[in-house]
Amino acid sequence: MAHSSFWGYRRENNRVGVRNHVIILPLDDLSNAACEAVANNIQGCMALPHHYGRLQFGEDLELHFRTLIGTGSNPNVAAVVVIGIEPVWTKRIVDGIAATGKPVEGFAIEQNGDINTIAAASRKAKEFVQWASEKTREECGLGELWVSTKCGESDTTSGLASNPTVGNFIDKVDVQGATTCFGETSELTGAELECAKRGVTPEIGKKFLATWQAYMDDVIEPHKTSDLSDSQPTKGNIEGGLTTIEEKAFGNFEKIGKKTNFVDVLQPAEQPSSGPGLYFMDTSSAAAECVTLQAAAGFVVHLFPTGQGNIIGNPIEPVIKLTANPRTVRTMGEHVDVDVSGILRREMNLDEAGDALLDMTIRTCNGRLTAAEALGHREFVMTKLYRSA
Repeated sequence: MAHSSFWGYRRENNRVGVRNHVIILPLDDLSNAACEAVANNIQGCMALPHHYGRLQFGEDLELHFRTLIGTGSNPNVAAVVVIGIEPVWTKRIVDGIAATGKPVEGFAIEQNGDINTIAAASRKAKEFVQWASEKTREECGLGELWVSTKCGESDTTSGLASNPTVGNFIDKVDVQGATTCFGETSELTGAELECAKRGVTPEIGKKFLATWQAYMDDVIEPHKTSDLSDSQPTKGNIEGGLTTIEEKAFGNFEKIGKKTNFVDVLQPAEQPSSGPGLYFMDTSSAAAECVTLQAAAGFVVHLFPTGQGNIIGNPIEPVIKLTANPRTVRTMGEHVDVDVSGILRREMNLDEAGDALLDMTIRTCNGRLTAAEALGHREFVMTKLYRSA
């Protein structure tokens, strides 16, 4: 099964998206209500409420801006209305998104109040929605596709079948010039030395190890008890037969395939800048946080293998769910886009599973709604590094 193209929306900066969202983006938690009111007023736009944006500083604040600007800049987004409590930080988000060339406008609530702000922002949202509704898709090569991946509620079937299916996919699209990304820093614990060997150069491998070690030094070592139990692996992982983080890590590591080496290591929500290829991003292993960061870096479709059945979605980046666990297919089938349980029954080989996933990815790029989209999953979770000032 050969796929060399998909149908996407070419944006002003020449990046290609597979969705055509108009989003109402709050700068801060105080502005959620106004954003949701605008989305309620104007059909065809979507608010992205979140919990942060006040009294942040340093790298935590930089990550907040990088995530919000990146979210608005994602090629799946046609236009953006930004609402914040005050004008200066609101303008910083607007200016960051405007650098892509896409339509964006900001509104501040201070000295205006919710009602006036909602009215003005609603008028602009209506204009953007009607403008975006006339955008049309064009045929694009796989070299213009950006795909991210993480896994969730992993079990023994994840490392045996669904994660290697993603790896097979990555090996196939990497040679066609696609840009791909994996993350989950803590979840590679135990496999970190093997992962470092997959850096395209020794220097990139060392950059990965330094990123992993910083997570251990800053988070794990100061706060651990006896081990990472119930967090890594989680209760669901343990129920699914995974006994240690090392076991989980080697299963996770299967997602990058057998041939593809990663070309760089990204900060959370950092956009790739070293050309096509596979990237590692420093992220939480929490599903919604990781996908939010990868979407903010510009990835337009997400592959999510699950064992026990994680139901994560994302508001702007469609999440394709695959599983090799026949019980999950049976009990949670409405969440499954690709069933690769045939691998375990020897009814399907890994190459066939990779082709099935590639086929579903192209269909999703061309407009097919994922299970998570159809079920209304819009998990958008900001990563916070520090306590608030």
